[in-house]
Amino acid sequence: MKYFSKEVQIALVAIVGIVVLFFGLKFLKGMTLFSSDNNYYAVFDDISGLSVSSPVYANGYRVGVVEDVIYDFGGQKGIVAVLGINPQMHLPKGSTAEISKDLMGNIELDLILGGNPLEQMAVGDTLRGEIAKGALGKASDMIPQIELMLPKLDSILASVNALLADPALSHALHNIDDITANLTSTTQQLHSLSASLNTQVPGLMQKADGVLSNTNTLTKNLSDLDISMTMAKVNNTLQNVEQLTTKLNSNEGTLGLLMRDPQLYQNLNATVSHADSLMIDLKQHPKRYVHFSVFGRKDK
Repeated sequence: MKYFSKEVQIALVAIVGIVVLFFGLKFLKGMTLFSSDNNYYAVFDDISGLSVSSPVYANGYRVGVVEDVIYDFGGQKGIVAVLGINPQMHLPKGSTAEISKDLMGNIELDLILGGNPLEQMAVGDTLRGEIAKGALGKASDMIPQIELMLPKLDSILASVNALLADPALSHALHNIDDITANLTSTTQQLHSLSASLNTQVPGLMQKADGVLSNTNTLTKNLSDLDISMTMAKVNNTLQNVEQLTTKLNSNEGTLGLLMRDPQLYQNLNATVSHADSLMIDLKQHPKRYVHFSVFGRKDK
């Protein structure tokens, strides 16, 4: 211990303090102590506040940190960011680095991985750097499309103004008011009709029950009838009518002779004619047939 004078001890303490301060600053910045990260490079035209110790994310997972930012004062190479990436992370070819801001306004670097995982970038390769457009950037991309739509919008607004200025529209609106009033009146009438039906439905149901009861009674009475006996009587009556018709069509009996013998008809007709003449002569010359005298005399 005699070789370690106070001056040497102070120097050793100072050296240890400087080493601890160096690694402590790296730790506070989020940089890996005794780093074995693979270094990649990203070239930007504008880093928008990206600085050393800014985190690097891939698919939302932190895979590294920005170890250094190199500015080309000659203006030929742009701004180069040195990225320390976890050795287990392999970058497919075509991957890019994109600067973005989180909700708190902190700057971070997102790795947009390429689509072919079979072809990988070598350690030390350079990525193309971009700046995330965000909502404002996307809105600015829409400005050309909006400019193309402006003439159409102007034409549409002109058509709408012409339509609104048309008196027919005002008249149609008045008609709609009338239709609405009529619909309101119709609704009230329907409501009244429904209320009336609600009061009449019980009576109608009772009448319907009475009709069904009468129908059941009629059905029962019909079922109680002796259908076979009734049909037998009907058949008997039909046979009698058939026999009567047969006799009328034959020459037997008075009615048959009257209907079938024309000579008998002519004789009856002549008899009736003579009787009619006799009655006429009796009315005209009653004294020929009736002789009446108070004194017993006879008129000649």
